[in-house]
Amino acid sequence: MRSLLVAGFGAFPGHRRNPAEFCARWLEKRKRIFALAGIDLHTAVLPVEFSALSPTLSQIFARTGPDAVLLLGLAGRRRRLAIETLARNRVSTLKPDAARQKAYCRAIVHGGPDFLRAGCSPARLAAIARRGGLPAALSRDAGDYLCNESFYLSLLMDRRACFLHLPDWRGARLERAADVILAMAKKFAIE
Repeated sequence: MRSLLVAGFGAFPGHRRNPAEFCARWLEKRKRIFALAGIDLHTAVLPVEFSALSPTLSQIFARTGPDAVLLLGLAGRRRRLAIETLARNRVSTLKPDAARQKAYCRAIVHGGPDFLRAGCSPARLAAIARRGGLPAALSRDAGDYLCNESFYLSLLMDRRACFLHLPDWRGARLERAADVILAMAKKFAIE
């Protein structure tokens, strides 16, 4: 059985609710669908805190031993689902996290590679999203906040990782997105 971790971020400054957290919790309720496909699904809600993110990811990886990691975050200004293709070794020192702290350094890992490529086929995931009725596009910029940091750290920790940025969808549109993400996650886990 293959092991898949789906992790979405919780609320953060300016956003009291995060569709990424909704999707992670929604998928958790459908573990049986994954089990029938031979996938051991684990889900998590990641903290939007610079000091807590790396230790939390390490603990989750140690506990679950995922073969694949699908990370979910919010990109409130985007109108389409964005499948990230690159994780960069950078983080903003200007934006506060949920604990109102700022990163102390621009580099996520000193001396680490400038960027790492997604551990999936972003074009294939975008095609699945479009077939499911979601507008989707590839993105070369996962930002400079904790989304990018989680993506970079996951790839650096030798995980087959992929990152999806969700628009600030709500209601029926968000439920439809969660349904399509389920199909994407299953395909990604068995690739």
